[in-house]
Amino acid sequence: MTQNDQEFLEYVVKALVDHPEDVKVDRKVDEMGVLLSLRVNPQDMGQVVGRQGATAKAIRSLLRIVGVKNNARVNLKIEEPEGSTRAPRPAREENV
Repeated sequence: MTQNDQEFLEYVVKALVDHPEDVKVDRKVDEMGVLLSLRVNPQDMGQVVGRQGATAKAIRSLLRIVGVKNNARVNLKIEEPEGSTRAPRPAREENV
């Protein structure tokens, strides 16, 4: 299986953030599909999530399209960075 989804996510997120050197994407494949875990600089979290999660939702929609083209189910997990100013929410993985 190709890693187009990981490369695509890195490309999009690096274009959005102020600290592209801090963007890290881990890729795991299991029976549920592909899980991409995204870590960014704490100062860039707002740019990745967007207002009311709009940017994150758009990124997930694009990843769904990349997944369909590669016959894979792609899930995105945005890791809460240390030092983030957002209140922590219960951990849950979102399906794309």
